[in-house]
Amino acid sequence: MGHLPFEKLNREIIVKRDIQPSSLGVDPKKRPIAELLVNSVICVDKPKGPTSHQVAAYVQKIFEIDKSGHGGTLDPNVCGVLPTAIGKATRVVQALQPAGKEYVCVMHLHKEIPKDKILDAMKEFEGRIKQLPPIKSAVKRQYRYRKIYYIDILEIKDKDVLFFVGCQAGTYIRKLCHDIGVRLGCGAHMQDLRRTKAGPFREDELCTLQDLTDAYHFYKKEGNDKFLRKLLMPIEKAVEHLGKVYILDSSVDTICHGASLAVPGIAKVETEIQQDELVAIMTLKGELIALGNSKMASNDMVKAEKGIAATLEAVFMSPGTYPKMQKKD
Repeated sequence: MGHLPFEKLNREIIVKRDIQPSSLGVDPKKRPIAELLVNSVICVDKPKGPTSHQVAAYVQKIFEIDKSGHGGTLDPNVCGVLPTAIGKATRVVQALQPAGKEYVCVMHLHKEIPKDKILDAMKEFEGRIKQLPPIKSAVKRQYRYRKIYYIDILEIKDKDVLFFVGCQAGTYIRKLCHDIGVRLGCGAHMQDLRRTKAGPFREDELCTLQDLTDAYHFYKKEGNDKFLRKLLMPIEKAVEHLGKVYILDSSVDTICHGASLAVPGIAKVETEIQQDELVAIMTLKGELIALGNSKMASNDMVKAEKGIAATLEAVFMSPGTYPKMQKKD
């Protein structure tokens, strides 16, 4: 099986200042259920029929809350992985929008073609491709480039081709099937589609809307959060695919107030961060503080003594969560 770009990265942590976490903050895995109910993400198994927006609204209704949002639209007739954020976590879906996606697809050819020709033609679509979005789409209909990271064919039976495809966000699999059919000279269409990955969210983490309803009912009626805890993931799950910059406790409140991340506030950095990419700014306990745009690569953040390491895109931690304090050398 292929891998999405972030799955190929062998990220390691480079320590800039060897400081252990203090008593401040909370391990994301130990957050109280009351907080998760207003600040978490769920890997929903979207059924065929409703729109992605409707599914997010169902989740909102189940938990009796005012805000929810999904990370990556699926057509009504497509099912599978739909990351859904609730409450204060809603804005974190912006970290998932550009993340790679994986689908399992059944493509129906309009006449039988030798298997070797099918294999050769589909391999030609790996890499950078040019796509014209379908007539019925949510974007302006003009040619644009997208990347197909891999196409793994599972089975070819008569006119049907079952395959996995890993692709850049915004790739239309329906159009991919059509273009493969054109390349083969026989015509083809997408017969069935299921999303199996959306960034760090995978099919083996899915839960249905009924699972959520039952778990919430069990919690509300019996006070038992055992099942709910398995379904509500900390907000940090949504940034697993991003490079991370861990900062000193003394710098946390400054970031919470919207200041850019300066180099002296960094404790450690993950490798593979490049300049001008989305990064997650974390506490030493692994709590998500903010999303930022990196202004330095990983090694430069570690070597530099001053300068701006990242500007902020969105802040998730509330000011005052960590107290203001003087930085200590």
